[in-house]
Amino acid sequence: MTKRLSWLLVAVAALCAAVAGFWLARELDSSGPQLASGTWLGIPRTVADFRLTDSQGHPFTPHDLQGKPSLVFFGFTHCPDVCPTTLVKLAQVKKAAPVAGLQVVLVTVDPQRDTPEAIGKYAHAFDPTFIGLTGDQAAIDKVTKAFGVAAVRVDLPGGDYTMDHSAAVFLVNSRAQIVGIFTPPFDTRKLAQDLLAATPHLGAQS
Repeated sequence: MTKRLSWLLVAVAALCAAVAGFWLARELDSSGPQLASGTWLGIPRTVADFRLTDSQGHPFTPHDLQGKPSLVFFGFTHCPDVCPTTLVKLAQVKKAAPVAGLQVVLVTVDPQRDTPEAIGKYAHAFDPTFIGLTGDQAAIDKVTKAFGVAAVRVDLPGGDYTMDHSAAVFLVNSRAQIVGIFTPPFDTRKLAQDLLAATPHLGAQS
């Protein structure tokens, strides 16, 4: 075999490897579901460590997101519109898309007013299985940062205040990884279809 032929074979092999790599990357990138209500993340995002408190006073950490898929939403009990509207739709979606083990988690962005009892009572008003979480301000700041959620206090006339915050719903797989982000406005039917389409991908993720 001549040196020229050897280099040609090496070049062909390298080209084949590059094509195979491109094809594999494309297949992996397109392996997730196409979401009508949001975005499927090509690379799952592991949730950074946090420690919150549920309505029973028990600690809640990323470990409690493992073993089951979750929908995580950030809101507060004094929210006038976005939060109750979203939670009503999530309750409807949970019934329309019976995903095994699915848990819906509400994390407050207003720990000053939302005690464990208050956030739990509020979450349960929409569905008795919903989980309400709170914590001190440092803990809330840590978990909002972990999910990339913005939350800002807005003072109102008379000394009251409200909270401006991100209204996205995060889809978390059974390894406590964020794999999808649903964005408003939410359509219950489309969101349920998206959740069912995503179900086969909510187990082990590489």
